[in-house]
Amino acid sequence: MNEAGLAWEGMGEYVRVVHRTISIPEAVRAELVGVPETATIAVGLSGGVDSTMTATLLHAAGYRVVGLMMSIWDGSIPLSESVTGGCFGPGEVHERAKVEVLCRQLEIPLHVVPLSDRYRDEVLDYVRSEYRAGRTPNPCVRCNYRMKLGHLLASARESGIQFDLFATGHYARRRWDPERRRYRLFRAVDRMKDQSYFLSNLRSTQLASLVLPLGSVTKSDVKRWAEEIGLGAFARQRESQDFLDGRDYSVLFDPSEARPGPIVDLTGRVLGEHRGLMYYTVGQRKGLGIGGAGEPWYVVRIEPELNRLVVGRRSDATRRWLRATSANWVAWERPPSSKFRAACQIRQRHEPAPATVYVDGGDSFRVEFDEPQFAIAPGQVAVLYEGDEVLGAGIIEGSYDLARHVPVEAP
Repeated sequence: MNEAGLAWEGMGEYVRVVHRTISIPEAVRAELVGVPETATIAVGLSGGVDSTMTATLLHAAGYRVVGLMMSIWDGSIPLSESVTGGCFGPGEVHERAKVEVLCRQLEIPLHVVPLSDRYRDEVLDYVRSEYRAGRTPNPCVRCNYRMKLGHLLASARESGIQFDLFATGHYARRRWDPERRRYRLFRAVDRMKDQSYFLSNLRSTQLASLVLPLGSVTKSDVKRWAEEIGLGAFARQRESQDFLDGRDYSVLFDPSEARPGPIVDLTGRVLGEHRGLMYYTVGQRKGLGIGGAGEPWYVVRIEPELNRLVVGRRSDATRRWLRATSANWVAWERPPSSKFRAACQIRQRHEPAPATVYVDGGDSFRVEFDEPQFAIAPGQVAVLYEGDEVLGAGIIEGSYDLARHVPVEAP
């Protein structure tokens, strides 16, 4: 057993020998085209198999690798010490120990960057404020562009750490477009593990400094390679699902903030009482505590100003239109047309749906789906795709159904 508390098969001298002779798969080399051989690449390490293999493959390919790890846990949230999943929580100590062992075996420097204050301001306070406003935030999208490719890199450079590029274990691809003079973002080859949705808010300058070695390989390949070079313990460990690893976001709030209030139908008829609006999201069915009268109820709308939850049938929670703000255009500086076709994805587990996009003045756009979509939640991210390419993204502000409400600005 080592200080990380795990039995690492093949670590030690075996890894120090094998990692220099590992054959770099052609699919990985394809993601390194254009990366100078003399580049120093900082790798964001988390203790998971993806970032572990990203660092190992880049080092084996001959690059000078520097490990960076965010330290964001400050003990301010009441989470069990036994919990090790998720990127935020007391398990950070456990993950850091694993990363330290890895970096010693690869003989690369590791820098742990203290960012708990920034994380609280940029992610935790954002999540709290969004739920208080009756919205459903996406902390992973925000963390990627504000923390990992924002404060982490800025703080590392300010402390004197020198590197040319930054690599992560995300499953997505970027490609240089000489005509547009910018990097473009694409889905990963492994569609089941694709994380382009979570990178959709990256700015052009951030994409330019990013390296994604795993974009053209599968998760099963990554795990197999880890086993083959003696890093099988990384491959077999349980994967976290999100920043709280599926735990109820209500742990971010003081219990006194959970104010009960009425659950009403679309006519205003009171059906029951909710436990506090932070427990609910648009489209939610379970946990409402009201009878379905033969047909289940779904959350249709959250009204924080009245502290009430509005429910309806599933058809009442479907919409043909959405409006998004804080638009980030990934494929262009500005869209080439004020109206274009795209597929719009409204949450991570949603299949992108065909739609027409209307670009408004400023930083907003509207989406008209060919078919109404279920549970379009304000606060979530709407990502626009053309095939595998990410065209742009925005934060959902509202949704409409032309049968009930025509947006003022609708064509």
